[in-house]
Amino acid sequence: MASYCMTVSRLRLVLGDGARRLHVSAALSAKANVSMSRFEAGSAVNYEKLLNNISIVRKRLNRPLTLSEKIVYGHLDDPVGQEIARGRTYLRLRPDRVAMQDATAQMAMLQFISSGLPKVAVPSTIHCDHLIEAQIGGVQDLQKAKEVNQEVYNFLATAAAKYGVGFWKPGSGIIHQIILENYAYPGVMLIGTDSHTPNGGGLGGICIGVGGADAVDVMAGIPWELKCPNVIGVKLTGSLSGWTSPKDVILKVAGILTVKGGTGAIVEYHGPGVDSISCTGMATICNMGAEIGATTSVFPYNHRMKTYLEKTGRKEIAELADEYKECLVPDSGCQYDQLIELNLSELKPHINGPFTPDLAHPVSEVGATAQKNGWPLDIKVGLIGSCTNSSYEDMGRAASLAKQALDRGLKCKAQFTVTPGSEQIRATIERDGYAKILRDVGGVVLANACGPCIGQWDRRDVKKGEKNTIVTSFNRNFTARNDANPATHAFVTSPEIVTALAIAGTLNFNPETDYLTDSKGEKFKLVAPTGDELPSRDFDPGEDTYQHPPAEGGSVRVDVNPQSNRLQLLEPFLKWDGKDLEGLQVLIKVKGKCTTDHISAAGPWLKFRGHLDNISNNLLIGAVNIENDAVNKIKNQLTGEYGGVPDVARFYKANGVQWVVVGDENYGEGSSREHAALEPRHLGGRAIIVKSFARIHETNLKKQGLLPLTFSDPRDYDKIRPDDKISIVGLKSFTPGKPLTAVLKHSDGSSESIVLNHTFNETQIEWFQAGSALNRMKQLQK
Repeated sequence: MASYCMTVSRLRLVLGDGARRLHVSAALSAKANVSMSRFEAGSAVNYEKLLNNISIVRKRLNRPLTLSEKIVYGHLDDPVGQEIARGRTYLRLRPDRVAMQDATAQMAMLQFISSGLPKVAVPSTIHCDHLIEAQIGGVQDLQKAKEVNQEVYNFLATAAAKYGVGFWKPGSGIIHQIILENYAYPGVMLIGTDSHTPNGGGLGGICIGVGGADAVDVMAGIPWELKCPNVIGVKLTGSLSGWTSPKDVILKVAGILTVKGGTGAIVEYHGPGVDSISCTGMATICNMGAEIGATTSVFPYNHRMKTYLEKTGRKEIAELADEYKECLVPDSGCQYDQLIELNLSELKPHINGPFTPDLAHPVSEVGATAQKNGWPLDIKVGLIGSCTNSSYEDMGRAASLAKQALDRGLKCKAQFTVTPGSEQIRATIERDGYAKILRDVGGVVLANACGPCIGQWDRRDVKKGEKNTIVTSFNRNFTARNDANPATHAFVTSPEIVTALAIAGTLNFNPETDYLTDSKGEKFKLVAPTGDELPSRDFDPGEDTYQHPPAEGGSVRVDVNPQSNRLQLLEPFLKWDGKDLEGLQVLIKVKGKCTTDHISAAGPWLKFRGHLDNISNNLLIGAVNIENDAVNKIKNQLTGEYGGVPDVARFYKANGVQWVVVGDENYGEGSSREHAALEPRHLGGRAIIVKSFARIHETNLKKQGLLPLTFSDPRDYDKIRPDDKISIVGLKSFTPGKPLTAVLKHSDGSSESIVLNHTFNETQIEWFQAGSALNRMKQLQK
């Protein structure tokens, strides 16, 4: 490969860059056949196509391109004819690969089976990380998960084998860490059925979280649609040092942009400060970009990425990336739709929360703020790890603080848990002694899985409803997310701050200035954390947990027991009858924040992610009803009695009553889970009317044949009453850019009309008319 790169460089000197664009040497192209991963020898990194597409688009637009634009436009299905306008047009793209975690893969694979296609069209993988509940410790919890979830794991393993999908077994690690270690690379376009897929932007890729139906499109070889993103630039100057970590960058940005400030945009980091951040640190920043609603986040290719690629066995990709670096960094003079500047030398450690990831506080101030607001100061549990912060560097920096405490005779005052991001990280921190130090200070090392971050936590130290505080290095802290307790005040911060606070046992502790008292009664300050970016002895891969799909999987049998309560084959939704939607009953008018956790809770409900009817029993059980400020208590307008949201929805469906949900701002923020769209469709919902949507959820609703609509005037939210019936008219002339009308019929006999906007394009209108995107796919196959 080195000789190839030298040859290309010499040719460029003689012939110019046009030599490669014009394919003057087929022999050189053959030499450039570098595999996308060690598991997929037949799939090559195609920088040549990326370069050609970028050249076409740059010439068309006649302006410098951001890095985001280079990678996105470099994957256009039709770079010559595609209309390109940031924030307005829909792009038809050809992603390089697909990744699915086990909770969302069940529905994605069920949909793919329904498509009737024999094999996936692009490299795809399934990762078993969501169904392992944290109870005792890694080994015991993993074994129990294998027993409890045997039916689901068998379904995913056999479906993967049959349709040509790589399968990472339970215990292998969290999807995003596995992708970073094996599949992400500079310039890749990857879609994943998890909202934190942008983690791969730390390795210079455009990695986007989607619902399962989007994944099915790509696996079926259909161009994938994405609204042309705006680009928010974050210019980094200075350098990180001391207690400040990469996590503090995104905690600060979240405080600036809020949970909806990044909606419809890619966040692109650039500037001289980038080089002070490790590759895994960049991944941390991109990972939590999901909490500001961003389509994804990305960093430019640099030497930190190159070193990480080399350390993870991908030296040839690094050499090829060096050769094509012009495609992997922004053009000089490129323009951003919004620009934020951060001086890393001035950035202080942050901690965000509770109940929302954009409520940012400097660590030095959070104690006083907590006292002022009545938040519990005592920390019950500190939790480090998760897909956001479980790198070797993260664990090393946390261990350096734990070692200082142990040397002074201290252990954590709070409970302390450690979640390795992958089997490779677990094995390496065991070998290098970090795991022992973290256990000695009081930590429990959990399985290589999502665990408490997504609510897979059998927490028993507090009762439900008991007010308490936890601090985590996770990415999300919505009400009741981690432990199903709405009174838990969860704060997100860096692993090193979590460790320091767990040792101190209180939010009212600033490790930069405050003192601890050791076992001899002497006061001391913690020295700022340190840790190697990457292991000096290379990574220990640990146990082999990968199942390669057979060359020919057509004979593999995939069984779904009709009596199963975990898995259920899908029945197609009914297509549109060609009429306006008349007399839709308001099921619930939601008050305030309504995330996908509110719409389709995780935790104990994860077990039903492959069974649409059973998972629908959690529909909107976390949403607040504006009529009574209660959760999961709405009035059945047919009987006059109050009941749970899914129970009333089922009653309406059984009695032929279609319904609508009314919501507030940024409806559906959070996880990519398409169950939050499948469930309302399954139980008889036809439209969701809100002030604004989160990107992934809006797309998921469209995919399932629902109408996601927004108030033209947000004040019209106040006109809708909980017992209204709503007619949506204008569907016979449903076209892109043309608003629809809602006629509100009130119980007092009066009525009024309001205007509703939508973002449907022509293809998406066809989904609605067919009943779902999957139905439309089948129509096109005939």
